[in-house]
Amino acid sequence: MVTWILVLVMMAGLFLLLLAAVGFVQDKRFFTSAPQEIRDAVLPKPERFRGQHLFGYCLAAFAALLMVGAIVFGAWDGIRHGFRFGQFFLRFLVMFWGQKLFDIAFFDWYLLCRSNFFPHFFPEVKGVVGPHLFGYNWKSHCAEMTVHLAVSTVLAWVCTAFF
Repeated sequence: MVTWILVLVMMAGLFLLLLAAVGFVQDKRFFTSAPQEIRDAVLPKPERFRGQHLFGYCLAAFAALLMVGAIVFGAWDGIRHGFRFGQFFLRFLVMFWGQKLFDIAFFDWYLLCRSNFFPHFFPEVKGVVGPHLFGYNWKSHCAEMTVHLAVSTVLAWVCTAFF
């Protein structure tokens, strides 16, 4: 049960990170994972209100801390309950892959391809976004999921070897 709650926390953190970057910071440097068509279409934006960018950076920092906190809590809870290597590995892998599936299903399939999320903040991408973009980054998703295997292994090893 705790693992699934931590997956939800990771998802919330990832969403807040996207919202901070797209809705408040609005700097092209944060669009490196977006399709090239979107990066080409995005124009610099002035602040809509005083402190908008600062708020975005603070929100992004909070989101990152939320995700790191979920990992730390997952480790601490597992240590407290006497998890073995396999249990830690599975917990971390479920957390990372759950977040990645959320990224694919919600960010890529829904927000990028079927909603007005990006055009709301960047009207210039209205004709660029759409269902044809789904799957544009499947190689990076696969690479990231492979990295998650390694990171989960290392985290599980650290939790069982040192605690």
